[in-house]
Amino acid sequence: MINTEQTKTLILDYGGTIDTNGVHWAAVIRMAYEALNIELDEQNFRDAYVHGERCLATQRLVEPNHNFWHVLRLKAEAQTSLLVERNLLPPEQISIANKIADWCYAYAQMGVNAARPVIKQLADTLPIALVTNFYGNIATVLEDFHLKSFFPLIVESATAGVRKPDPAIFSLAIKLAGCRPEEVCVVGDSYEKDIAPAHSIGCQTIWLRKQGWTEPSSTATASLIISDFSELANIWA
Repeated sequence: MINTEQTKTLILDYGGTIDTNGVHWAAVIRMAYEALNIELDEQNFRDAYVHGERCLATQRLVEPNHNFWHVLRLKAEAQTSLLVERNLLPPEQISIANKIADWCYAYAQMGVNAARPVIKQLADTLPIALVTNFYGNIATVLEDFHLKSFFPLIVESATAGVRKPDPAIFSLAIKLAGCRPEEVCVVGDSYEKDIAPAHSIGCQTIWLRKQGWTEPSSTATASLIISDFSELANIWA
């Protein structure tokens, strides 16, 4: 369980937690392909998804002024380029990247709209921080989705120089918040990237468990497991 009286700072993950309510972004993008009647077997889809993630992580394609639609468009462009190379999409269909980005952006908007009042309630109750693996544009994304004012403290991997699952990214946020690890509760959708590393340095943890990329071999270290982001409102009611 969570010791709410002991908690002085709440750390939230962003992608997959706030914007999709626990649904991994691979699953969301898969839904977009299906909605657009693009049929792919699981292996080719996973290859395309991983290729898109690696392109954004290694090629510095994302600019600080890019909102989330731009991020999605870059990912979709990388994915569809690989699929064209494999003759799974005709060359002219590479323009489908815009439609994929549109579909996914609308999905994210829906998730953020549902999460926003919960985040506001939490921010009115105790300090909240954001710790995220992102591309250097998280401030623009938060501004676009009307969330930035809720997070006085943001630690983003691209600017912090450390990425989850390295516990050092959480240690940095805790130091900046002026807290001890036991006074912090970390909320995230990824057991491997959020819950396990935060627990390893002594934080309380809440795992938003819904539809992940993989199933962890053990879930014993989560202080609490929830299935919907809105449940956080009841914990700090």
